[in-house]
Amino acid sequence: MKGRSIAEVATGAVVLLAAGVFLIYAILHGGRTPQTSGIALTAQFDRVDGLNTGSDVKIGGVKIGSITDVQIDPRTFQAQVTMRIRADLSLPSDSSAEVTSEGLLGGKYISIVPGGGERLLVEGGRITETQGSVSLESLLGRFIFSVTQMNSSSAASAAEAPRTPAAPAPR
Repeated sequence: MKGRSIAEVATGAVVLLAAGVFLIYAILHGGRTPQTSGIALTAQFDRVDGLNTGSDVKIGGVKIGSITDVQIDPRTFQAQVTMRIRADLSLPSDSSAEVTSEGLLGGKYISIVPGGGERLLVEGGRITETQGSVSLESLLGRFIFSVTQMNSSSAASAAEAPRTPAAPAPR
């Protein structure tokens, strides 16, 4: 009996040790770390729901940088996002940026659509054409409200429709 309980304790210790190793690995390698090289750009958005430091910056689905800071501008009350992108990319100054979702339940990232201008964004440049994130809850609420309004207006119009007397049935 004593040998069996020692084996059980040893097995439990091995399982806990393996779980600890996986936890340490996940902490060290699973987090998003902001990019430290490249050029810094800023952009202001009305909403950045789910966008955090370390989130990706992509062009055409390819990662080109990461978010280094997200703050609120005290004058405009908009979210100011600072990002670092690869220095070998020459983005036109009329490029646009939008907060996009990776999927229905996925994280958020910034998608940049390059413009066609001749002037280029340089270190400390600002992307002025932006589109904030779309709130799924807000869209769902609007849809429910419009369906409710549509149903109530069709019910009201049906109740107000004039009724024509039925012709007497032939005998």
